[in-house]
Amino acid sequence: MDSLSSSFLQKHALHHPLPSPPPLRILQLKISSVKIDEQCTKIPHLTKIFIPAKQKTTQTVRRRTRKSDFLTIFFNSLEAFICKFMDPPLNPSVDPNHVLSGNFAPVKELPPTACPVVSGSLPPSLNGAYIRNGPNPQFFPRGPYHLFDGDGMLHCITISDGEATLCSRFVKTYKYNLEREIGSPVIPNVFSAFNGLPASLARCAVTICRVLARQYDPRSGIGGANTSLALIGGKLFALCESDLPYRIKLTPGGDIITLGRHESFGEPFMTMTAHPKIDADTGEAFAFRHSIFPPFLTYFRINADGIKQPEIPIFSLNKASLIHDFAITKNYAIFPDTQVLMEPRRILKGRPPLRVDQEKVPRMGIIPRYAADEREMWWIEVPGCNIMHAVNAWEEDGGDTIVMVASNVLAVEHVLERMDLIRASLERIEINVKTKSVRRRAVSTGNLDFAVINPACVGKKNRYVYAAVGSPMPKIGGVVKIDLSLSTTGSGDCTVASHLYPPGSYGGEPFFVAKEPDNPAAEEDDGYLVTYLHNENVEESTFLVMDAKSPTLEVVAAVKLPRRVPYGFHGIFVPECDIKRL
Repeated sequence: MDSLSSSFLQKHALHHPLPSPPPLRILQLKISSVKIDEQCTKIPHLTKIFIPAKQKTTQTVRRRTRKSDFLTIFFNSLEAFICKFMDPPLNPSVDPNHVLSGNFAPVKELPPTACPVVSGSLPPSLNGAYIRNGPNPQFFPRGPYHLFDGDGMLHCITISDGEATLCSRFVKTYKYNLEREIGSPVIPNVFSAFNGLPASLARCAVTICRVLARQYDPRSGIGGANTSLALIGGKLFALCESDLPYRIKLTPGGDIITLGRHESFGEPFMTMTAHPKIDADTGEAFAFRHSIFPPFLTYFRINADGIKQPEIPIFSLNKASLIHDFAITKNYAIFPDTQVLMEPRRILKGRPPLRVDQEKVPRMGIIPRYAADEREMWWIEVPGCNIMHAVNAWEEDGGDTIVMVASNVLAVEHVLERMDLIRASLERIEINVKTKSVRRRAVSTGNLDFAVINPACVGKKNRYVYAAVGSPMPKIGGVVKIDLSLSTTGSGDCTVASHLYPPGSYGGEPFFVAKEPDNPAAEEDDGYLVTYLHNENVEESTFLVMDAKSPTLEVVAAVKLPRRVPYGFHGIFVPECDIKRL
C-alpha cells in the first residue's frame, strides 16, 4: 500500500538519471560471478575497464570505505536529529511504542525448528507449507512508524507425515540488505515519514542526498515485500504493492531462501499489486499496478509460463486512487475506485500524502479480461462502497450480471489512522452489464475482512466464504463461514458456521486447503482452514487446523510453536508437490 514513494522516485529519476556505479564497485560485487566471466569472454574489450579497478591500491579502497562510513554516520545523525528535534508529538497510529506493542512487536529470524502437535493430528492433505507474510522491522524505529511499514517476514510451517517445522525469515529485499549493511533505516515510509512540515522537508532532503551520494539506488526497489504471497507460473513470490515481487524458495529442510527481485514482471521503478488473481483452470495470473502519475492504473496478465503480457494503461481513471485489490471473472476484470487518494503535494504542507476525499463518489471500473486496450472499459458509480479486499467475482444471467463479493470499509476516514474504529461489511455486489446499474446487500452483520475462498473457485461462482472477525481490527477474534447461496433470498445474515477464539487470543487471516485439490467431484468446502493463533494471556502461539465443513469449524489439530508469531497480513499454502518444483 505504499507504491506512492516508488512512483514519486520514478517520475523524478526520468529527469535526473543516476550515474553508473564506479568500476571498483562492480568488481567488488561481481568479479567472482559466472556472469561477469562470460561477459569478459564474449566482449574482450571490457577487460580494459576492469584492469584499472583491479590495480587500485589498498590505501585507495580504505579511503573510499572511510568516506562511505563518514556519509553513513552523517546521514544517520541527521535522521536522529529530525526524529528528536523536528518531529511533532506522535499520534498513536505512528508511535512505534504503541504500534509495535504486544504481539505486534518484531521478532528475530528463526531457523527451521521442530514443533510438537499438542492436539489432534495433522491430516495428510496438509503435507506442504503454510506461509504467512507480515511487517517486521529489522530495526526498532527511531521516529514515526505505521502498522503497514516494516520489512517482510515470512513465517513458514512445513508439514510432512504429521510432523511440523517452523521457520521465520526476512524477505531479503534490496531495502532489507541495504539497511542491514548501513545499520539503520534508510528508505522513508510513505505512511509515517511525512509528519509535520519541517520534518517532512528534512526527510525528503536527506533522502535525496543519500541518492545523490549513491548510498542507495531506488532503481533497485524500495519495497519491503511484507504483504502477501502468490504462486505464479510455478514460482513462489513475496509481494507488496510498492515494488516488484521477490522470488522465494523453500528448502527440503523447511528453510526459506530469497532468490531476488523478479524484474521480468516490470522495469526499474515499476511495482505490482500484492493481490494478483490466479485462474486455477488456465494457470494465468492477472495483476495491476497503480501510480501517482498518469496512467494512474495499469492492468496486465502473466501467462501460465510466468511470462508477462503487454500492459494496458488505464487513462480513464482520473485521480490517483488507492486501489489495493480487484477481482476477475471469466470475461471481466473489476477495479474499485475508492475515496482514498494519493496526493504527494500534501508532503509540501507537512501532511501525509494519503487522504480520504469525502466528496468523491466511489466507482467500479469494468474491463474485458483479455482486452487489448482500455476502449471497452466503463465505470459506474457505487456510493458508499470503498473496497480494500475483494473476495471473488463471477458472471450470472448469461453474462449480463457480474456478481462480486467484497469487504466494504464503512468508516473509510479511519482506514489509516484509527483501524480500531474501522467496520468492514461483507457485501454481495451485483452489476448489470446491460443497464449499467448496481445492487448491493450485506451477507453478514459482523465486522468481517481478510476473507478467503477455495482457491480453485477464483473467477467462478462459489458458495462459501471464510472471513476473519475484527475484534476490533487489526486484531482478529475468530472465523465465520458464509453461505452465499443464501444471499439471494433476502435472508439477512448468511453465516452458517463460526469459531470464536478464547478471550485474550487472536488469530490472523484464515486460508482454505482442500482435502482433494485434484478431485473435480470434491465438495467446495471439503477441506481445512489454517491460521496462526496467539494467546496474549500466556504469550504463546499455535498453528490451528479447523474442519471447514464443521458447523463449529472444529479444531482438528493444534501445533505449539517454539516462539510467538506476530500478527500479520496474508498467507498461502503450498502443496508438497509444488515445493519440489520451486
